[in-house]
Amino acid sequence: MPEAFSRSDREVAPVPVERARGAYIQVLVGPDEGAPNFFLRKFTLEPGGHIPLHRHATIEHEQYVLRGRMRLVLDGEAREVGAGDAVFIPAGVAHSYANVGDEPVEFLCIVPKTDDYATEWLE
Repeated sequence: MPEAFSRSDREVAPVPVERARGAYIQVLVGPDEGAPNFFLRKFTLEPGGHIPLHRHATIEHEQYVLRGRMRLVLDGEAREVGAGDAVFIPAGVAHSYANVGDEPVEFLCIVPKTDDYATEWLE
């Protein structure tokens, strides 16, 4: 049985997001911490930061915006989301993120642990 724990996001070094500009990821909880089923990740987008359009054929995402406002594109439809907004991205939906503001954006993203997590980059 996994052991319960807690920790601060300040204890996890941010890592640049693949193919992105001004975007960082921190894995806060995952299999390395004993979580058998999900990853809890925190993303930070600096002003002008961008994660290009991509999709995951078999992975859904649940997200919650902690800070800032960003433009999110879901299957070609742009929308603005900000602090306090929750987002659901079904498997197969193409999505991208852009911080068009002047303050960092921070959001949490929960995805299931799977052996076939794959990213298809579309731009």
